Amino acid sequence: MHHVRRSRHLHALTTLLDHFPVVGLLGARQVGKTTLAREFAASRPEPVTFLDLEDPADLARLSEPDLALRELTGLVVIDEVQRRPELFPILRVLADRPELSSRFLVLGSASPDLLKQTSESLAGRISYHELSGFALDEVGVPARDRLWLRGGFPRSFLSDSDEARAGWRRSFIRTFLERDLPQLGVNVPTQTLQRFWTMLAHYHGQLWNGAEIARAFGVAQTTVRRYLDILTAALVLRPG
Repeated sequence: MHHVRRSRHLHALTTLLDHFPVVGLLGARQVGKTTLAREFAASRPEPVTFLDLEDPADLARLSEPDLALRELTGLVVIDEVQRRPELFPILRVLADRPELSSRFLVLGSASPDLLKQTSESLAGRISYHELSGFALDEVGVPARDRLWLRGGFPRSFLSDSDEARAGWRRSFIRTFLERDLPQLGVNVPTQTLQRFWTMLAHYHGQLWNGAEIARAFGVAQTTVRRYLDILTAALVLRPG
């Protein structure tokens, strides 16, 4: 299995963009946002412009963002939008044009700052869609055990071997904790969050007991609650 078509999410994006000038596609790192956006863009009849804010060429293109975005028509996809929060007020102006010549699909890893920026700048103009890992209805019942053992992150699930899957997962955890979270403004030490995340994995399916975890860490219960909020906001943890 080398490709999983995510029809449910593609349909959701189509519906939302029919009703809102801006749609935010949110999800954890490496969950498949860019792949889904490119598949969605390929199915559209109108012109499509794809801007990746981790690409220096696209960043240079947006050196004058108002001018660059105003000239575009059709679907405009902006990946890693949390890197340029100053774009949100511009998107508001473009979304309010009498003749809407373009619609925007913005991709980002969820964070309190990102949601705050979009809610303040784009209230009433944006709708959000959250992309999670692969679900059973996407991979099929015969792949149930594979999904259970490998998880729903596409590169883990689709790896050619368990060794490749384990290597990817170690790399993802390290990069997420050492690079991605600091870029979202998180300043908790990497080892602390890794210990906390590992501890929560062993609590899977159990009731949250902040006092017990706080005692294990030797910190206040409010501190471990903050750690929980960080991982939840980054969409790598989903409380039941």
